[in-house]
Amino acid sequence: DRFGKRPPKEQYYSEQHSSLINKAYQTLLNPLSRGLYLLELSGVEPAKETDCDGDSAFLMEIMEINEKLAESKNKDNLEEVETSIKVKQEELTREVTAAFERDDLQEAKKLLGKMKYFANLEDKLKAKKIPS
Repeated sequence: DRFGKRPPKEQYYSEQHSSLINKAYQTLLNPLSRGLYLLELSGVEPAKETDCDGDSAFLMEIMEINEKLAESKNKDNLEEVETSIKVKQEELTREVTAAFERDDLQEAKKLLGKMKYFANLEDKLKAKKIPS
């Protein structure tokens, strides 16, 4: 193994670079983390949860999905909720992409805040699908 025969200093640098590459890959892999990173690069602070408080229709949608998720007892209901979450995430991803392409960072910030809510719903769904 060539790596094991390298000097300790070179092995250390290789390990550090490998760690950074893995972190960068994970950041760029997910649309939410990628968008938040792009905002950070542009010097825009990410949206806070209270930033969506003015959008009552959006909050109602989140509450309805949360209720469906809480009430879902069988696999079919969970799959229906999962599908609606995925569809909404894909829609938001397209909208965020368009906002970045227009260089509308405030719109991207708002949409990424909404994406956080759906990521939270997705986490709840995964937890419900995996029996404890």
